[in-house]
Amino acid sequence: MSQKIKINAFDMNCVGHIQQGLWTHPRDQSTRYLDLKYWTDYAQRLEAGLFDGIFFADVVGVYDVLGGSPNAAVQGAVQVPVNDPMMLIPAMASVTEHLGFGVTANLTYESPYLFARRMSTLDHLTKGRIGWNIVTGYLDSAARAAGLSGQIAHDDRYDLADEYMALVYQLWEGSWEEGAVLANRQSGVYADASKVHLVKHKGPQYQVQAMHLSEPSPQRTPLLYQAGSSARGSRFAATHAECVFLNGQSMPAVKTIVDNIRSQAVGQGRAASDIQVWMGATIITAPTDAQAQEKFEEYKRYASSEGALVHAAASMGIDFSKYDIDEPIETGKSQAIVSNVEAMTRSAGPQWTRRKLLSQMILGSRQAPWVGSAQTIAQQMIDWRDQAGVDGFNLSRTVVPECFDDFIKEVVPCLQERGAYKTEYAPGSFRKKLFGSDKLPATHTAATYRQCLP
Repeated sequence: MSQKIKINAFDMNCVGHIQQGLWTHPRDQSTRYLDLKYWTDYAQRLEAGLFDGIFFADVVGVYDVLGGSPNAAVQGAVQVPVNDPMMLIPAMASVTEHLGFGVTANLTYESPYLFARRMSTLDHLTKGRIGWNIVTGYLDSAARAAGLSGQIAHDDRYDLADEYMALVYQLWEGSWEEGAVLANRQSGVYADASKVHLVKHKGPQYQVQAMHLSEPSPQRTPLLYQAGSSARGSRFAATHAECVFLNGQSMPAVKTIVDNIRSQAVGQGRAASDIQVWMGATIITAPTDAQAQEKFEEYKRYASSEGALVHAAASMGIDFSKYDIDEPIETGKSQAIVSNVEAMTRSAGPQWTRRKLLSQMILGSRQAPWVGSAQTIAQQMIDWRDQAGVDGFNLSRTVVPECFDDFIKEVVPCLQERGAYKTEYAPGSFRKKLFGSDKLPATHTAATYRQCLP
């Protein structure tokens, strides 16, 4: 029996996320992002639709590559202003029971000791529904904001990330043994000190000697997301990730990436099933194909090609303003998102231009939307699952909340009728719902840091 398709909403604590310009649509409510009720209503809406989770993107810099200025990003609300996504999660968790929360945090600028405590706290408060999207950053503006002259080189960021992961694994998995917490009122002993251990880490980037400040949370280590699909990113994902986030390309290209990551994971002693692949998708649906197309044409009137260029320039590390409309763009050695440059080269050829790029940004991003009735969309999703090995989809918002209301009303019942989508939530933590266990398996590299865990 084929696996059920999994679904996350893909969003950001800001006005304009992926589909630039759509915040100007009269029915869009994303300008309410400062209102906590907007987010709690959002969480309840997704849980009613049996979404597995909401995946929060984040950046800690501004998009200032296009024209060497952040002005266009600020004017068009291209992921700025942007607030901390972690602050939303306890409130959203308090009004839901099952919805998972994947949150992006940039390890380059996070103290591992304090970050480990923050994630354990969220795992406790959500009763085991927290996930971490591991990123190393791609914006020079973020590096400068953190006091650096510029970014660390792309592959070097992953070397730093490997050490960072080793350190937080020690804190989450190895500092407190199972059974350390007694909470014995009669004896007055809350925890057995002999089962709480100092982490002693000395590496090229970090030196830490400390116990983890939080007692073991339901998952200990949060569910681990990772979005790199470059050669170095794929190796990192094969070692650490449980859920790998890919942007949509051609089906054969995605299948190659999926097979490669799973093959590398198996080569490291993990099972292929230890990794689930989630693909980014933008869906516009309605009762009929014609009505969906009509809605798409309406949305296009509000899309911003300028905003899309701002976002693309930053994510690729290329200032497109330096090129004429049909002048071939020199990609060079990017220190931004290498896989984005590689994907663009695959789709447009090595001699791609601003005109070719703009031709793909029909809805304010490089992600071409899927437009159609519930039957059309459901079949596309099933085809991606069956032919490319994709486990789930991160659905980027267009006009909110109607984009998710439409999906829940139209596509979810169609998938359920075909046996491709759950009809109720399974019990347990985020990881247990997806993988059948609260804790990381013994085959994961984090298990080597456990003290006396079963």
